[in-house]
Amino acid sequence: MQAVVKTELSGLKLLNRGKVRDIYAVDDEHLLLVATDRISAFDVVLPEPIPGKGIILNQLALFWFDLLKPVTANHLVASDMADMPAAVRAHKDVLQGRAVLVRRANVFPAECIARGFLLGSGWKDYQHSGSVCGIPLPAGLKKNHRFTPALFTPSTKAAAGHDENISFESLATLVGATTARELRDLTLAVFEKARAHALSRGIIICDTKFEWGTIDGRTVLVDEVLTPDSSRFWKQEEAERLLPAGDPPSYDKQVVRNWLETCGWDKTPPGPKLPPEVAALARQRYIEIYERIAGRPVPGLVEGGVH
Repeated sequence: MQAVVKTELSGLKLLNRGKVRDIYAVDDEHLLLVATDRISAFDVVLPEPIPGKGIILNQLALFWFDLLKPVTANHLVASDMADMPAAVRAHKDVLQGRAVLVRRANVFPAECIARGFLLGSGWKDYQHSGSVCGIPLPAGLKKNHRFTPALFTPSTKAAAGHDENISFESLATLVGATTARELRDLTLAVFEKARAHALSRGIIICDTKFEWGTIDGRTVLVDEVLTPDSSRFWKQEEAERLLPAGDPPSYDKQVVRNWLETCGWDKTPPGPKLPPEVAALARQRYIEIYERIAGRPVPGLVEGGVH
């Protein structure tokens, strides 16, 4: 299938081109979020897209938004082209399956991260300080130690460069103590609901990041949610076989990060071109994680094309 690297939608005002999403103004109250097939790693957009990736991400986020309705409201207004304004429907061929109409929200200036395991930057933090984002942990924990309940570890949202882990106290300074507690409680409640569902499908959610904002004074879930771009997934059967000593393969973009760590790249732009086999493996893992979690094929996506 042909990849969508960037969009140019006449009749709509482009507000921002992020690492993956193109954001358009629809009117004073609504935005159009378009998930392209761009892929980023280490905060750099790589030169080659992964065809269909945006559709997979968008459809998985839609699945989670629906499942999580009993726990939290969200900013979603419409995902079906038939329910979109005429200016959006005019670009149906490009947008089908990869665009959502959302309410504008006042987004909080932090990523809200839930960690179910001691790995990644949390493991590095622990090795250095014995804590994760200012949370003291017992000595002697091993990599891939499971946290029950999960840890809430916020980070900054850097306009450029890398996000940085911050303590809960630092989050409270940014948004206020009452709001910080609400964001923590919502993040952990959403994570536990999602973790239980995924486990029922044989998938372990290791960690993920959420974004929250307010609409009409109410805190709601915004942006993407629990996708392979914002989360780390393991298959339960592989984790049970390999843990605690080994590292189960990740069904997310970790396969891309792993290759980048070994190719000699210094993690500054421009990024290197992915080998076709790495891009194909990443795409297949994105598809597989959707199918396992949602229990159905990706809507609008078939091997070799779209319908």
